[in-house]
Amino acid sequence: MGFENKDVLGNTIEAQAKETIEKIINQVKARNIGESEFHQTIEEVLHSLEPVLVKHPEYIKQNILGRIVEPDRQIMFRVPWVDDNGNVQVNRGFRVQFNNAIGPYKGGLRFHPSVNLSIIKFLGFEQIFKNSLTGLPIGGGKGGSDFNPKGKSDNEIMRFCQSFMTELCRHIGPNLDVPAGDIGVGAREIGYLFGQYKRLRNSYDAGVLTGKGLAYGGSLARKEATGFGVIYFVNEMLNYHGQSFENKRVVISGSGNVAIYAAEKAIDYGAKVVAMCDSSGYIVDENGIDLSIVKQIKEVERNRIKEYIARKEGAQYFEGHKGIWTVKCDIALPCATQNDINLDDAKILVENGTTVIGEGA
Repeated sequence: MGFENKDVLGNTIEAQAKETIEKIINQVKARNIGESEFHQTIEEVLHSLEPVLVKHPEYIKQNILGRIVEPDRQIMFRVPWVDDNGNVQVNRGFRVQFNNAIGPYKGGLRFHPSVNLSIIKFLGFEQIFKNSLTGLPIGGGKGGSDFNPKGKSDNEIMRFCQSFMTELCRHIGPNLDVPAGDIGVGAREIGYLFGQYKRLRNSYDAGVLTGKGLAYGGSLARKEATGFGVIYFVNEMLNYHGQSFENKRVVISGSGNVAIYAAEKAIDYGAKVVAMCDSSGYIVDENGIDLSIVKQIKEVERNRIKEYIARKEGAQYFEGHKGIWTVKCDIALPCATQNDINLDDAKILVENGTTVIGEGA
């Protein structure tokens, strides 16, 4: 029995697994210099997979980890577009097709000034595992641009999306790669993207993009799905410990689809959501956030969360979104972007009595 758990040099399978993981991590860092977010996810995921390698030493022999950390392809391209003043602007577009071992690449498009290759690879790598856990034949990928939709007119966003899709269309398809929305890419952007894809390909491939409007092939509850899912999961966590959302104070970072519909379902379960934010700052409403106002500001007017205090008596606004984690709560739900809570934030949450964290980002 002891012999079966050792290689020819006498190393245990456990030692081989650790050595393999460290070797792959070092290779990734050497090949992808300066991509700190990508390094982070590789370290986190690979260390968590150590028991899998111990149970399946054949994965070590076949170098499964070395193969899965290298994307099938990384596509980076120029996106020129014309603003409303007639000036030509240039952004950078990305699509990283990470792994299609079980199905077409699948993952969102993010339009945000922070987007770079490291972040796209960070998200794309994790998408492999997220998608496989659904039990559906879906691979992993991610894409986006450093374009900032905030403050842009509908026409500017349309022209950008059309330029972006002019290049992206040659790399995607219903059986190849199926993008979706993410930060900065909602139903409006998906509509512009799909319209350009349809025009260029001369084909109504409804399966090429998810997140479309219901009138042209979208899915019911697509907008609510992630936010509701976060709450369903956290509710199970609470129930396991004999608790519920009833009368709990909840703080939610973000004010996009995930945050809004996480707030909606938490309120349905009897919680009081007292704080939400966007990238500019956060609001605190001790009487409970009025979601109808938030939806009007963010989904209809596409404005800043600061507008809330002018419409709800007693609400407060604070500059800088990171301060949201200083607001006392029982449950914290980071639903904005990756790495939303750092060590200092976590310490503050614990000191303030927070007992549950559920990440929707």
